[in-house]
Amino acid sequence: MSKDMPAMSGTALSDMVFILLFFFMNVTQMRKASVMVRSKVPIATEVKKLENRALVSYINIGAPLSSMLGTATRVQLNDKITDIDEIQEFIASERERRSEADQKLMTTALRIDENVRMGMVTDVKQTLRKCGALKIAYMANPGQMVF
Repeated sequence: MSKDMPAMSGTALSDMVFILLFFFMNVTQMRKASVMVRSKVPIATEVKKLENRALVSYINIGAPLSSMLGTATRVQLNDKITDIDEIQEFIASERERRSEADQKLMTTALRIDENVRMGMVTDVKQTLRKCGALKIAYMANPGQMVF
């Protein structure tokens, strides 16, 4: 008395593969913006990861990677090199994309090249203060500082 197992149908397997494919396409978040400015961030001893990265808006500050954009320090908002004057509009559009509850939890992350002058950083911070973006995080690499 031997029990033969019926052959497994491949139809259900292909359905499962497509279900997994669609699942990962929906839950995976791709990088939204490519970095267009040099951003060698400084080393810090006390580093903490941001909790909810979906609520973070990134501002990159540094010299452009492309020589066509010049050599002066520039501000990058998403995929666009802009002036400091456009930061308020950027923050307003980032708030509009989120629910009212999430707007209170929004963080602005500044990725600043280590060679940027503090005057430029102060101007960006003053602009953020004017538009009410008071929760700011500075991007840094963990490590030991060498004196």
